[in-house]
Amino acid sequence: MTAFVLRRLLLFVPTLWVIATLTFFMVRLAPGGPFNAERDIPQAAREQLMRQYGLDRPLGEQYVTFLANAVRLDFGPSYKFPTRQVREIIAEGFRVSAELGGWALLVAVLLGVPIGVIAALRQNSALDAAAMAAALAGVSVPNFVLGPLLVLVFSLTLYWLPPALWQGPESRVLPVLTLATAYVAYVARLTRAGMLEVLRQDFIRTARAKGLPERRVVFQHALKLGVLPVVSYLGPAAAGLIMGSLVVEQIFAVPGLGRYLVNGAFNRDYTLVMGVVLFYAGFLMALNLLVDVAYAWLDPRVELR
Repeated sequence: MTAFVLRRLLLFVPTLWVIATLTFFMVRLAPGGPFNAERDIPQAAREQLMRQYGLDRPLGEQYVTFLANAVRLDFGPSYKFPTRQVREIIAEGFRVSAELGGWALLVAVLLGVPIGVIAALRQNSALDAAAMAAALAGVSVPNFVLGPLLVLVFSLTLYWLPPALWQGPESRVLPVLTLATAYVAYVARLTRAGMLEVLRQDFIRTARAKGLPERRVVFQHALKLGVLPVVSYLGPAAAGLIMGSLVVEQIFAVPGLGRYLVNGAFNRDYTLVMGVVLFYAGFLMALNLLVDVAYAWLDPRVELR
């Protein structure tokens, strides 16, 4: 296990380097620049800004400087928020995005796993068909459609919940439901498939033949292996929830990291875009590593290579 973790950590370095290199050159190849505006600023002021941020230097020199600073996790100040460091913006925005994604992931697991277990235990019944139909509907409806629909029903018609902002527990409900719905469906389908496979195993038939209560057979023996597909999915799901919150944050005016990334891309804020992209990449790789370790812990038959 220790050797596996060390190997994966060493692979982080070249992977992040490739992502940093691609991001650096792609944002500079995009049309426009960080100091372009609807009303042009004086040429002298533009040249001074270019010198201040080092954009007047050769591209290769800028690239080397960027890599040297990125190793120290220093991305410099934002071009559009010159009084704020990119690290500060990431720390502030990620707290909100992580809370939104964390609640959505918790809802997805707490609802999806029981639905999948019940559907597996009642295979081919009306309950199973209804659960899988609901899961299919949850996957099919995109969050940019579901979000405004929930706002229309619960905020503008019933007046139960606020339509936007991130203030108080009640403001979390609609964004979390919008973000979690599709993942509830995925978790339910994966749990059902995993449980159906495990329930046909010989050790489950042996446990039932010994007279063990059905609840003990399901929750103590079958569920531990039945949720392995869900465990494998949790890493990409967690990253997808946090990165996929871009649309949800825009719909509900949530001040998360996704809004900063979108605004940075529109404004050609090079330092902010590169800092956020590298942060997301490192976060995703760390989550995948944790999922692999958890998978091996749940199923000792898995060999980490």
